[in-house]
Amino acid sequence: MKRAIITGASSGIGRELALELSRRGWALALLARREELLRDLAREVRDSTIAACDVGDSASVHDAVARTSRTLGGAFDLAIANAGVGVPTHAAKFNLADAEQMVRVNILGMLYLFDAVIPSMVERRSGRFAGIASLAGLRGLPGTSVYSATKSFMQSFLEASRIELAPYGVGVTIVNPGFVVTAMTEKNRFRMPFLMQAGRAAKIIADGLERGARVVEFPRPMSLLTRTMRLMPSALYERMTGPFARRRMDESKVKR
Repeated sequence: MKRAIITGASSGIGRELALELSRRGWALALLARREELLRDLAREVRDSTIAACDVGDSASVHDAVARTSRTLGGAFDLAIANAGVGVPTHAAKFNLADAEQMVRVNILGMLYLFDAVIPSMVERRSGRFAGIASLAGLRGLPGTSVYSATKSFMQSFLEASRIELAPYGVGVTIVNPGFVVTAMTEKNRFRMPFLMQAGRAAKIIADGLERGARVVEFPRPMSLLTRTMRLMPSALYERMTGPFARRRMDESKVKR
């Protein structure tokens, strides 16, 4: 049986991805901070084990990986760095604590999982590592500067790692979702284009992982729009995105 580990599995894309992979016959290690939600999920997922884990703490991640791999009976064939956090940002009201939280979870959380699982994949000459980044990482978006930067880091790191790990038989997949219905997006007060349900997103991601895709991006209209924006001259891009610097979010739903 194939074994996968997912961080941030208690809600959103992580939860739906766990359910989807379980339906496809994967044995799963489910990691997140909220153990009670993990227990609820484990009741719906066959062949699973859970571990309460702070992805921003290297020792916590390494311990969770070691414990769950022993429980499932072997090293992981697939590791998904899904845990992420997004907090609205504005340069004129910069909040260092919020920025540090996003760097710790989005960047370090991925690197700690990478460090914990890649050595065994390299040794076995097989396996796949996936990072749930975002279309927001393709260019700096006003209102989400730090979040965009963390996702851009993920994309660059994973792209280079894919090339470096290819000779060892280890695959790397970058996942760039657009707007998906999750707790992270429910704080937005603006109209989110091409908004997608998390269950649909999970199926697209699972399909991409199982076919060994280098990059999984969706929805396609949003992907094409974002990649077109990458090619725009800076002056035009700034003129078009300026209004987004003033978009509003529901602060009561921002997780800090």
